[in-house]
Amino acid sequence: MNERHFDHQLSRPIGVFDSGVGGLTVLEALRRALPGRDFLYFGDTARVPYGSKPPELVRRFAWEISGFLLRQGAVALVVACNTASSLALADLARLGVPVYDVIDPAVAEAGRYRHVGVIGTRATVASRAYQRRLEARGQRVWALATPLFVPIVEEGLWSDGVAELVARHYLEGTPEDLDALILGCTHYPYLKPLLQRLRPGLALIDSAEPTARAVGRSLPAEPGRGLVVHYVTGDPEAYRALAARLGVQAGDVRKVELGAL
Repeated sequence: MNERHFDHQLSRPIGVFDSGVGGLTVLEALRRALPGRDFLYFGDTARVPYGSKPPELVRRFAWEISGFLLRQGAVALVVACNTASSLALADLARLGVPVYDVIDPAVAEAGRYRHVGVIGTRATVASRAYQRRLEARGQRVWALATPLFVPIVEEGLWSDGVAELVARHYLEGTPEDLDALILGCTHYPYLKPLLQRLRPGLALIDSAEPTARAVGRSLPAEPGRGLVVHYVTGDPEAYRALAARLGVQAGDVRKVELGAL
């Protein structure tokens, strides 16, 4: 895993990975917080979603991708995937580079609220990664698995009527006294306008900005050029088109065969 054979001109890049395009929310926040840093972004678009897969499989995917990013020269890793953050951090801590998750920053951001909801994939909610942290702080917690939101975003349907139907179905059981809702999947921020319209007054918390602040406080500034190389396991053109719909211009997109991980 330590043999490096990268073919780019990035300077000490930070590796960021997710099951698909959701982690682009974290990547863009990181770029704003660390404008001089170079980044490698890995979207495992051939194997999305992670949330319905067995935990041991998610851990294997996270290990494979992390090893790939290290071989490309990454000097730190940001696990921009709540499912992988909830299941694989103990494994990734053995890699010998700084590894950042997206769960702890979101929990810290929710610290001022008394009754906090969590929505995420089945694997994230079942892991109780959020619930344990929030309950340890004395907060009341309500949690719900909302797996259909991931394919809705991956298909670019966050403004479609189907998204509203699904969101209404999921939110109908939301406690009336809920103060805040943690978007426990990095795909979910694209649904913010819809969720805010359906539950006005409810604070929506996503991990992108607090994660970027945590990484920015921890890692020193580097004299890079603010470049990004994107790696995907699925179709590069489909990824580039969807990224553009999300407001991200993914210029350098490279296909990675699963057998190369």
